[in-house]
Amino acid sequence: MSTGTPLPKSAGTHSPRPGAAPVGRMIAAQTVLETRMLLRNGEQLLLTVIIPSLLLVLFSTVDVVDTGAGKAVDFLAPGVLALAVMSTAFTGQAIATGFERRYGVLKRLGASPLPRWALLTAKTLSVLVTEVLQVALLTAIALALGWSPHGNPLSVLLLLALGTAAFSGLGLLMAGTLRAEATLAAANLVFLLLLVGGGVIVPLEKFGAAGDVLALLPIAALSDGLRDVLQGGAPMPWGDALVLAVWAVLGLGAAAKFFRWE
Repeated sequence: MSTGTPLPKSAGTHSPRPGAAPVGRMIAAQTVLETRMLLRNGEQLLLTVIIPSLLLVLFSTVDVVDTGAGKAVDFLAPGVLALAVMSTAFTGQAIATGFERRYGVLKRLGASPLPRWALLTAKTLSVLVTEVLQVALLTAIALALGWSPHGNPLSVLLLLALGTAAFSGLGLLMAGTLRAEATLAAANLVFLLLLVGGGVIVPLEKFGAAGDVLALLPIAALSDGLRDVLQGGAPMPWGDALVLAVWAVLGLGAAAKFFRWE
């Protein structure tokens, strides 16, 4: 017969504690997953590593484009760093997120204990981790080609952070509003157009009067800003930083408002 008195717990017995893991742990786990998926994707590696590296080596060793006085690598290295940021934060993120949205991955993750803002945070952290690897690789290649960087590293970090924010906002906006196939086509087209007309390899002065308009593009602002610091040793280029900040505010704001999870 039951006496109503609870039985004592034996050693090693634990009460179940159902519930979600701490948000910080979930973000860290999702960041690792996002980074591994990005680095395993052949198309992403082509955009983020192979193309920037080949462009840096090719145009630094073959006299194809007039980059002005000084070594070609001194002009090209900052532009290729900017291209690497765009390839990861914009092109790669837009394509990957667009297809995750199409196949219902975002919808399912949005219904999981992981908050939606935490998912976007994890994606952003994954982009930053990838960019660190890109910058390290491209810097090593550029130094091997004879690059002589100058300037304040803090200015470089601030420009890279602003560029990442700007391109991430634009990439998420595209992925969250267009169909996956349209995102794939548009992201690659924008990548090619900005590669040619964004001051990455060809100086904006070569475009005449159109160069003043092209200078307002985020890739041009990031390329010129990095070039002013790393090639000329100039102080923080606040004009380029302002252009990037405006793009970041507009892109992230529009993505937050118009992004559709399914």
